[in-house]
Amino acid sequence: MRILVTGGAGYIGSHMVKLLGERGYEVLTVDNLSEGNPWAVLYGDLRVVDLLNYKALEEVFLEFKPEAVIHFAAKVKVPESVRKPLLYYENNFVGTLNLLQAMQRAGTKYLVFSSTAALYGIPQRIPVKEEDPTEPINPYGWSKLFAERAIRDFSSVSGISYAILRYFNVAGADPEGKIGQVSKEPTHLILRAVKVATGQIPYLEVFGTDYPTPDGTCIRDFVHVVDLCQAHISALDYLQKGGKSDIFNIGYGRGYSVLEVIQRVKEVSGVDFKVVYANRREGDPPALVADNTKAKEVLKWQPKYDDLSFIIETALNWEKSYIHCQ
Repeated sequence: MRILVTGGAGYIGSHMVKLLGERGYEVLTVDNLSEGNPWAVLYGDLRVVDLLNYKALEEVFLEFKPEAVIHFAAKVKVPESVRKPLLYYENNFVGTLNLLQAMQRAGTKYLVFSSTAALYGIPQRIPVKEEDPTEPINPYGWSKLFAERAIRDFSSVSGISYAILRYFNVAGADPEGKIGQVSKEPTHLILRAVKVATGQIPYLEVFGTDYPTPDGTCIRDFVHVVDLCQAHISALDYLQKGGKSDIFNIGYGRGYSVLEVIQRVKEVSGVDFKVVYANRREGDPPALVADNTKAKEVLKWQPKYDDLSFIIETALNWEKSYIHCQ
């Protein structure tokens, strides 16, 4: 089966390409390399194409003729989206529109879309279910919600089948240590924490200690990147077998506060690093935890790495090895 992966040179996309390659799929990566790295693409070919360049994108689709697309390419930093909303609407929404048109031209049948729990805004209940209200509180979340709407509307007239996966907090790295998360301006908690633990950043900032949570810091559901990628393969299998297009939460259904994560990173790394407390960041909800019942029952998704210490250990091991490669 031929699968085109957008954003396949990035953090999650490169892990997806590795998993697909190991399982014998014919894979092609499309990435503009604004965040991704060519060396992270371990299988198949890489085409350096921006989704906003429709002509170049269409040429790739007509040449490769993928049967399925796994769409990761997006800007994903919440604070940046607050500062640069039009950048996020253009890249994430318009880029997805171009992708859908190219899929139609090439006769591509299936789409697995990388969405986000940021769509839920400040949830009315925890854990969050797929049918809960979608009221984003930042432009990143809105850009993904608009893309979801376009996919659903387009599917109804084009015949393309889709699975929309709403990610919670993705973390960790390839357990074999071949690839991991690389970011020019890291904002994710576990990545920043391991960078502090390895001496690359002088201290770790905690944004807000007055949230309505047990210790006053935000609570998040952290899912290992390989389990997340496995969910995409499960979703693709589901669609190929005739499953109806649908939306699924991908998380473990368990939340950890920022302070709990920091303590665990200190324990795993053996480093008692400096922590600085700051004001809340705009666009951060107090808590986001997935109800993953639907993904487990419908997609038959069976996560393997539901262990916060293991997630941190893989991230830390990657960070140590990556430092030595610089």
